[in-house]
Amino acid sequence: MVCDDKLAKKALAGDEQAFRAMVEKYKAYVFAIILNFIKDYDEVENVAQEVFMQIYLSLPQYRFKNLKAWIGKIAATKAIDWKRKKSKSSCEEMVESIECFGNAPDRVSETPEEILLKREHREQIFKVCDNMPEIYGSVIVKFYFEGKSYQQIALEENMSSKTVESRLYRARRLFREKWRENH
Repeated sequence: MVCDDKLAKKALAGDEQAFRAMVEKYKAYVFAIILNFIKDYDEVENVAQEVFMQIYLSLPQYRFKNLKAWIGKIAATKAIDWKRKKSKSSCEEMVESIECFGNAPDRVSETPEEILLKREHREQIFKVCDNMPEIYGSVIVKFYFEGKSYQQIALEENMSSKTVESRLYRARRLFREKWRENH
């Protein structure tokens, strides 16, 4: 079997067979990495195609040090990019996710990538809330992130529970609008 650096040099020189051999050699590895991020097999195939296209385009930048790690980094980056794009594309999912942040306990088995994406997601949500009028942003934070009930918020804000409910409803609608503007 040809070593990785020789395979990469041949592929870089335009040898299609060498590139096909590289794809064949690392196909399962790339799929395994992407499957850690994306659970939809059809999407995994699409992202894998993007990964190999990126590998082909980026071969001139490869420094001939650990081809497997280099390919793995490209695969992980593409999978993370896909997840970010998917999360940005659906405002409704974002609103659902803010509802989950305050109510769902963190899983102990989260991967570092999942933790990073969750942290970025949370920061994006707070940024949108900060750009909303105070009365709406604060009710979202108190309800979803601090886990306070309508009654607790009503006592803190010196208003009725019905007012809290109404503000939360308006806050969700405003959040959707602001999210669309920013993403």
